[in-house]
Amino acid sequence: MVNETEIVNNVEKSRFQMSFDNGETALVDYRLTPGKISFMHTEVPKDMSGKGIAARLAKYALEYARANNLRINIYCVYIAAYVKRDHSYDDLIDHVIEI
Repeated sequence: MVNETEIVNNVEKSRFQMSFDNGETALVDYRLTPGKISFMHTEVPKDMSGKGIAARLAKYALEYARANNLRINIYCVYIAAYVKRDHSYDDLIDHVIEI
């Protein structure tokens, strides 16, 4: 079993990330502009897939936007699919890529 850390905002790399004790990292890349956050890409190590990690990262990223009063642009296919299932963030979204 690989233990995970809490999700952190790595401001220097513009990503929310979760590190594992095996040295791997799951992440959501973002771009921050005044009043907006754009989610670009979600990545989970192959051996960590299917464990709900991407969903935890997506929720964290979306809640960060809400807590910081940011409008959202979604260019990440995973987060686009997430908000298609969970409409609780619709009030924040300016743009979502077609999936």
